[in-house]
Amino acid sequence: MIVLSCSNISKAYVVDEILKDISFTVEYGDKIGIIGLNGSGKTTLFNILAGETHKDKGEIYIQKDLTIGYLKQHTEIASNNTIFEECLQVFEPLIQMEREIRRLEEEIATEGANGETEKLNQLMKQYSHLLEEFQNLNGYGFKSEIKGVLKGLGFKDEDLDKTVEVLSGGQKARLSLAKLLLEKPDLLLLDEPTNHLDIEAINWLESYLKEYKGAALIISHDRYFLDNIVSKIFLLEDSRIKIYNTNYTKYMKQRKKELEVLKKQYEDQQREIKRQEEIIRRFSNYGGQRYIKQAQSRQKMLDRIKSMDKPMINKKVKITFQPKIKSGREVLRVDKLGKSFEDFKLLEDINFTIYRGDKVGLIGPNGVGKTTLFKMILGEIAPDEGDIILGHNVHIGYFDQEQTELNLSKTVIDEIWDENPDFDYYTIRTILSRFLFIGDDIFKEVGELSGGERGRLQLLKMMLTDANFLLMDEPTNHLDIDSKEVLEDALLDYEGTLFVISHDRYFLNRVTNKILELTTEGIKEYLGNYDYYLEKKNEIVVEEEGDFKTKTQIKLERKKEKEKRELEKKKKKEILELEELIQAKEAEIENLDLLLCQPEIYDDPERVLELTRQREELQLGLDSLYDKWISLTED
Repeated sequence: MIVLSCSNISKAYVVDEILKDISFTVEYGDKIGIIGLNGSGKTTLFNILAGETHKDKGEIYIQKDLTIGYLKQHTEIASNNTIFEECLQVFEPLIQMEREIRRLEEEIATEGANGETEKLNQLMKQYSHLLEEFQNLNGYGFKSEIKGVLKGLGFKDEDLDKTVEVLSGGQKARLSLAKLLLEKPDLLLLDEPTNHLDIEAINWLESYLKEYKGAALIISHDRYFLDNIVSKIFLLEDSRIKIYNTNYTKYMKQRKKELEVLKKQYEDQQREIKRQEEIIRRFSNYGGQRYIKQAQSRQKMLDRIKSMDKPMINKKVKITFQPKIKSGREVLRVDKLGKSFEDFKLLEDINFTIYRGDKVGLIGPNGVGKTTLFKMILGEIAPDEGDIILGHNVHIGYFDQEQTELNLSKTVIDEIWDENPDFDYYTIRTILSRFLFIGDDIFKEVGELSGGERGRLQLLKMMLTDANFLLMDEPTNHLDIDSKEVLEDALLDYEGTLFVISHDRYFLNRVTNKILELTTEGIKEYLGNYDYYLEKKNEIVVEEEGDFKTKTQIKLERKKEKEKRELEKKKKKEILELEELIQAKEAEIENLDLLLCQPEIYDDPERVLELTRQREELQLGLDSLYDKWISLTED
């Protein structure tokens, strides 16, 4: 069932055409990923669908009474409510209904004292109807539902009484997402929903969206998230849309093949055009009427050829940056590290070692101490106990997700050139172009750049230092997919050592060869990438009902139990259907027996024979049904 349809939607700002002839349909239950470079029109499209931006032309069909929920990438909530009270606002109609139920109960009690009256009967009917509706709308469970969604998105029990005004920007974004999910609109428009979520919260959101009955359009740079959720990809490129009925990874494979074919077709056509132009030039130079006519004829043929547009192949120049100084084999050793803030013990007995060439991912829930650990390694915060030992010839480069290393008043080119005065102008421009700073972009002030552009600049700045041990705190935040892949390719070839905090599971999967999981219970090491970590997590032995079983075994057992319940349900249904058929057959036989008991029926012998034959057939059918019923009930 189509819930939304767009036909030839276009939007331009002055001469800058953002969207051109965009057409697509969304069906109930669709989960669709919207991808494209920064500035390709993804958010503009969402604003048009939400009615916040006017389209220049085209038609939008929206199903009658369709509810649309829009999560913007940057949200601001101004409220004096607590987190829980803010979510309660979603259920205001239910709260009003509950108040009306309480009022009716009081009125019924008062009227009941006068004995049974017509007014009492009317009140009872009204109360019964309202109570049934209240139960159907989960009136007794919505408060538990609120807590479940808030906890799933990373809020703790003690957070629920915090007022909204004291929350960070990231917490407000999570609260906005929680409210939207609780509203359960028919169509979700989600712009970067995984921003500000840790891995556990992202996993919860994935599970939620998989079960979500409505449709969802999702703008996201989280490729792992897209792989797990969407079954369609809408690519916005060069102001147009292209639709792929698959997840992100399969889209990438298909897209790569398409671009190779288009590139070959374009190059073949260009060669043929040049060949024809050369022939026309020669014939024109030869002179003579016959050659001139042939030249004119070929020119007409050439003019009729529809010239192919050059394929939009991103020229992602391979970036290489290698440490100038080789470190010792042991790069970092952390021994019995502990850190407290007043009475709160953040880190306790943390032990691990990182060796030269390791690419280590540090994961864990928000607030567990990952950034604090980095700052202690950098020497910005002193540990309360334990040791942090850097190896021989280790030089640290730090990528700060807050981007405090950048001077906002400098231009892009000066930000790099001032740190690298030995580079000439050509070298600086070449390096900047590799990180997508092209043309006049290099003369922009850093303060004018977007978050993604600042992230790219900071990465470049760090890569040009003498560092051989990179500490990176959420390096892929704000980067578009192409920029992430540029970074990943560079880090894969990097011969130094990498220690990275990231919630980007696709990035962790591609780049890291070791995962350190930091929890409130300590730190644990997994010698592989993120998928290996997940595999090992499922093999961790847990105790359940006195027996030791792996999570995989428990999962299989639950699956078998579910299948068993389904078979039991199916069997009960078959038994009920058999019993109804048996009852019907017995009623037919009883009717025939009543007929055969009537004396006048025997005046017609053929009628008696026919009824007797029918009864025998019915009895045989009844016996067969009883055999099936006995077989099912004895299993």
